[in-house]
Amino acid sequence: MARKKKREAEAAVSEEELNAHILGAGEVVNQYITETLEVNYMPYAMSVIMSRAIPEIDGFKPSHRKLLYTMYKMGLLNGAKIKCANIVGRTMQLNPHGDAAIYETLVRLSRGNESLLHPYIDSKGNFGKAYSKNMVFAASRYTEAKLDAIAAELFRDIDKDTVDFVDNYDATMKEPVLFPVTFPSVLVNANSGIAVGMASSICSFNLREVCETAIGLIKDPDFDVSQTLKAPDFIGGGSIIYDRAAIEEIYRTGRGGFKVRAKCSYDKANNCIDVTEIPPTTTAEAIIDKIIEKVKANSLREISDVRDETDKKGLKITIDLKRGTDPEKLIQKLYRMTPLEDTFSCNFNVLIAGVPRVLGVSELLLEWIAFRTECVNRRVYFDLTKAKEKLHLLLGLQKILLDIDKAIKIIRGTEQEQEVVPNLMIGFGIDKTQAEYVAEIKLRHLNREYILKRTADVDELKKQIEDMEDILSSKARVKKIIVGELQEVAEKYGKDRCSQIIYAGELEQEEETIDEVEDYPVTLFFTKEGYFKKITPLSLRMSGEQKLKEDDEIISVTETSNSTELLFFTDKCQVYKSRAADFDDTKASVLGDFVASKLSMDEGENAVSMVPLKEYRGYMLFFFENGKVAKVDITAYETKTNRKKLIKAYSDKSPLVKAVYVSEDKELLIHSTAGRYLLFNTGAVASKTTKDSQGVSVMTLKKGHRVDSVEEYAEGRFVKPARYRTKNLPAAGAVLSAEDQGEQLTL
Repeated sequence: MARKKKREAEAAVSEEELNAHILGAGEVVNQYITETLEVNYMPYAMSVIMSRAIPEIDGFKPSHRKLLYTMYKMGLLNGAKIKCANIVGRTMQLNPHGDAAIYETLVRLSRGNESLLHPYIDSKGNFGKAYSKNMVFAASRYTEAKLDAIAAELFRDIDKDTVDFVDNYDATMKEPVLFPVTFPSVLVNANSGIAVGMASSICSFNLREVCETAIGLIKDPDFDVSQTLKAPDFIGGGSIIYDRAAIEEIYRTGRGGFKVRAKCSYDKANNCIDVTEIPPTTTAEAIIDKIIEKVKANSLREISDVRDETDKKGLKITIDLKRGTDPEKLIQKLYRMTPLEDTFSCNFNVLIAGVPRVLGVSELLLEWIAFRTECVNRRVYFDLTKAKEKLHLLLGLQKILLDIDKAIKIIRGTEQEQEVVPNLMIGFGIDKTQAEYVAEIKLRHLNREYILKRTADVDELKKQIEDMEDILSSKARVKKIIVGELQEVAEKYGKDRCSQIIYAGELEQEEETIDEVEDYPVTLFFTKEGYFKKITPLSLRMSGEQKLKEDDEIISVTETSNSTELLFFTDKCQVYKSRAADFDDTKASVLGDFVASKLSMDEGENAVSMVPLKEYRGYMLFFFENGKVAKVDITAYETKTNRKKLIKAYSDKSPLVKAVYVSEDKELLIHSTAGRYLLFNTGAVASKTTKDSQGVSVMTLKKGHRVDSVEEYAEGRFVKPARYRTKNLPAAGAVLSAEDQGEQLTL
């Protein structure tokens, strides 16, 4: 007991005595805030920016790269799935930040989590869902994973010095600085991160569209990316609200935002709305919570219940409606008041050569092209070096072929082993490397057949070396290699868009649900100058001559009813939807309604064609001056929300000659300025669902000529109509025969 007290007394050294032995201990020193930031905070900030939160040109952050490279070295590209706990443990050799962080990274890269358009990890087990915060992933000991097929494109030729390698944190292993990825993965899969003083948020794009855009930029650095890169695309689907100005701003600067809508459908049998796709910026729970909040605040009185019915088939939020609720109106209300419509904010901040830069799509892809060019050059140089080394050895072997007995005699006559190589060098005039190679050949291989087989590839090897040297000296050949790889990736892994594109202009003019209107017979008139008249049969019988503006003429007369829907195609490639009931009954003695003013068309826009419809069945045919014809299914113009205006109603690549509606295929007569006629059956052209299709060539035209008119063919118009028909399209048509010219004169 006494000894214990003595030890405690010796250990109880006063603070003053302790501080006396430490220089400056206990002293209060004033320190400038700038110095504190520079010494203590800046290294931390730089570490977060450079090594944690901002992706690099290959599309990955260091945590992603360390995990995927570990899986590659474990042989999981072709092998069977193994427990994720095993993968996480092995990854800690490169990433010492703890198993939880590594496993969360693995989860997000997996197919089961549904975060990425093209997942890099094939998974088995419960990996949670990106669209739900309540669906938590299982522990790593229960789940299994391996690399997905597309991950092969990340590691292609990584062992051929295509990228630099550095030591891991304890200098016991090597890891790649970047992946030599063969496609622009930085834009294919969504990526986000928050660093210190900056952040990154990159939306995903369709793989095929990204590869096509990269190919376009390789061929022409001034290529317009919006031609091939339509809009972002998300694994969760939804609808992209396409605002041209906003999308072009993102493409140009790398910053901006666009709206994404959920996919909603009305189930009439159960009187409910089913939500099956939501924006990537929200979760099912957040949407449900917001709806409940609005219902409690009496802002959404039409809803009786909302619940999450997500199952193995996928996401499903069900919203029960009260009796008498208009589902279309409620859906529009939900878009306005809940995260069913949300904004995705873009900030294309990427590390380029260690420097964070915010780049537009073109700049980002050009940087990737430069990176990939360097990878290809390094790969070819690696193969070239290996080929030259092999050729050098084979050339030495060829010299041995001249006198095998001499080689054996030299080796047998050499007393010391260390003199064998020098003696072979002297005896055959070869260098040390070649002599070492010859000396290591087994005795059983020192025969003419073996040596002839080894040296047979010398000429082929020389050709390969010459070809690789040509590649290294030709930028065009390197570009061709990159284009070929992009086409291969697009062909092998490309898939259709998940997210639908809705044009913003189509949403601006949304109307309320159409009320029932009085239906009665009417005759509709449409003129060349864009005037419209609706006249009842009684008024028409009592009327005289139709009043028109000077030089105007009637181009369409249709007997129909007041409930008929009307499509007015304009000279700005748009179509405006209306109804006959929206126009007042009039008389022949008045000019009628000017359609452009009545439907509030854009400035300088005029209606050029009117199509009355009772039902959406049949086709629209668009005849262009360049001889092409586009056949579009009329259902492409059918909308559920009764939008007033649809943009890109037909192609703007060539001036429109005429828009013709046909309920079933028929013969039409095309005339060109060259005086030729072509009798054309509309069934010869396949229909498209894309409204702005450029069409197919139907009439071939000589330079300086164009199609100038189209009309429905009337039986008896020509004496020999077969003269103007053709078996194959496109065709030039025929000039009028003498008999038909006479008929024309008679008419």
